[in-house]
Order: sequence, then structure tokens, then C-alpha cells
Amino acid sequence: MPRSGSDFWCKEIELQIPSLLELDRWGTRYIDRLPMETYDLIVVGLGAVGSAALCQSALRGARVLGIDRFHPPHELGSSHGETRITRQAIGEGMEFAPLVLRTNVLWRALEAATGQELMVQNGGLMLLDAAGQADSQGAGAAFYRRTADCAKRFGIAHQLLTAAEVRQRFPQFVLENGGEGYLEPGAGFLFPERCVAAQLSLAGANHAEVRTNEIVTEIVTDSAGVVVQTNRSRYGAASVVLTPGPWMAQWARTICGLGEAHFAVYRQTLYWFALQENHPRFSPEQMPVFLWSSVRVEKGFYGFPSLDGVSLKVATEQFDVLSDAGSGPAAVAPEQAQDFYDGRVRVSLRGLTSRCIRATTCLYTVVPDHSFVIDHGVDSERVWFASACSGHGFKHSAAVGEVLAQKALGELPTVDLRPFARQRFKVNI
Repeated sequence: MPRSGSDFWCKEIELQIPSLLELDRWGTRYIDRLPMETYDLIVVGLGAVGSAALCQSALRGARVLGIDRFHPPHELGSSHGETRITRQAIGEGMEFAPLVLRTNVLWRALEAATGQELMVQNGGLMLLDAAGQADSQGAGAAFYRRTADCAKRFGIAHQLLTAAEVRQRFPQFVLENGGEGYLEPGAGFLFPERCVAAQLSLAGANHAEVRTNEIVTEIVTDSAGVVVQTNRSRYGAASVVLTPGPWMAQWARTICGLGEAHFAVYRQTLYWFALQENHPRFSPEQMPVFLWSSVRVEKGFYGFPSLDGVSLKVATEQFDVLSDAGSGPAAVAPEQAQDFYDGRVRVSLRGLTSRCIRATTCLYTVVPDHSFVIDHGVDSERVWFASACSGHGFKHSAAVGEVLAQKALGELPTVDLRPFARQRFKVNI
């Protein structure tokens, strides 16, 4: 009896591919030869910086693709938590001021384009209590002085207040005589989830493509371009911007030319404590964001005005216990909240109860000098990367994203990137 066409095809396949393992290998080789979708630029990681890079490249008319392992904005990285402080005079270093000043321009442009409120400049108050002021060599006093020096250098409006002036203007704070305050009217807070969503929305309106819940597994460069392999597909591009946040360590050697230890991940905890009463003095109109430097409260803490009239968000930073990017949000025990209230809030703020209404965590990706690393790939200028967090990255993120887009698309950058090059770590590149 003659064989049917399908029987003949199946027999030929059996002769050529005698096992399922070989079939898998054949299939992989075949997929590798399929035509790829190609782009001017691919952005890997769509958090604060990545969404900005995607948006800015799309606004420039580039054909751009964004890829994220989750569905941003989300609560599994560093770009969440309702609010983030923005400051113009940066105590972390003079080199950051041009980034935040440019970022503030971009936030206002993004607000105009999307109709979203993204930045509230209700003022920022930095407090140094008497113990911190007396410890002139301490980290808190040094940060306070650098902030004031930065404001003077860049012409940023500010006031220096005595403890009595702080208490008179802002009775929420328990600042004893001998302390002092730095007040910056142009400081305030950002809505991080809104910022990410607005940038992704504007990018999409300008024809950017986005792939979510897709994991990039390999980035390969050659003289012709870059190939990005994911768990779902392969894409080609002239250039790639890599901004994976807490997952940067997996690219440390192949892309960044650094060791994995250069990108340490620390989990931070955010608390919302209940107000004793819904009083106008806790509103953004009457209460600035604040950073408190004190020997008494260890490394200090920071906080925001109340947005709901019910609770007030406060937090601190820890760089003692390492975390893992893939472990997900951690539960916050009631005793952690009580310890935070007793050690910091109760002795520094009036009008808050010990009842913790809400607590969550976020991740910091920290390089050894607590700065940023923004550079091209170790083997190619077709790849640009940024680990722009170290606990103070969101306020700079729009400008960092813009600069990455500019570098990847062959434009001159608006901000000098040299202070953030990896060469300062004295590694072989």
C-alpha cells in the first residue's frame, strides 16, 4: 500500500532526527536562523531609569523596544513606595546636582505631556540635632555641610535656620537648642509609580514597543549590532541600554567589567504611622519632606508629609544585611515597627502614634562608594548601562535615562558622565 505524503514526511524526519534530544537541538538551531525583529535601541529593565530611557529615545523618533521581567510599575524592585524625596542640593556630591536639575525639567515636561502630577515641590528640611552638630567629624554633619555648599555653588535657593526658628515654623519636629536646619524650597517629593507609568505611556504613544514578563538571558555584541536573547524570543538592535536594577550583578562581568560584589543589594523598610489627629500641619502645604541627621537616632531617618490625612511615611537605610533580588518583598514584623517608632519617631516628631498602618520593603542596589556607575559595555560602546541607585537614584532618574538614550543613539549627552565611569574602581576593562 503506498505511503501517504504525511507518512513519508514523518519517516524522513525520523531518519534525520532519531531522538527527542536531537529534535530539541535541531529546533534551537532552526530558531537561531529565523529572522529577528530589529530596533534602533533595546532597553532592558523598565524601572525608574529604564522607563526614562525608553521614553526619551521614543521621543527622538527611534524605533525602540523595552523589556522587563515583570510588569512595571511594580513592587519587586526599587521604584515604588508611594513617594520618593527629591532634593536639588545634593550632599552626596556636587556631581549629582546637574542630574537632578535636569531631571526636574524633564518631570515638568512629562507632566505637561501626560496631564499627570508627578512632582510636588513643597520644600525639604534637613535637620542636624545638637549631638550631630557637635560631632563635626561625623557623617551627619559632613552631609549637612556638603548640602549647604552645593546649594551655594549652584545658586539653589535655601535658608539656614536655628533650632528656635525650626520649632517656630515647623512645630512637628522636636529639635533641641544647639541643632540647626537647612530649608530648601525647591525640594519635595515624587510619585514613583506614576512617574514610571507616565514615561511608559508617553513612550508607547510615540511608537515604542514593550515586552513585559519576559526575562533577558543573554546580550551578544558584534560589529554589526547587538542580539538580545530572552526566555521567549530573540531581538536585534543597533544599541542596548541595560538598566536591570537589583539584577545588575548577573551582568557585572560580561557587560560592566566589574565583580558581582560591586552591586550589593540591601532591603529597606518603609513605615506609615498613624497620626494622633488629622491636623493641617501634617499636610504637604504645611510640612516639608525631611531628613534627620542625629547621633541619638543612629544613622538618622527621613520622611514625608501626610498624603491621606491619616498616616505619615518614614524610613531609614541599612547597609548591614545583604539581600537577594529574587526573594520578593519581605514581611515586616510588628516588633520592627515598634522599634523604629521608639528609637526614631517618638523622640523626633510630635503628633504620631505607634500604630503602624502599613509597612513595605524596597531594594537598594549599592556600589562601593554609594555613587552611580554609568558607562558603556566592557567590550562594546553599543551597550550602555547604569546602576544609578545606591539609595538616592530616583530623583536623578529621568536625566540618567535621557543621557543613556543620547549615548546609545550617538548624541552628545546633556550631563557629564565622567564622574560615574567604572574606571574609578581601578579594575581591568
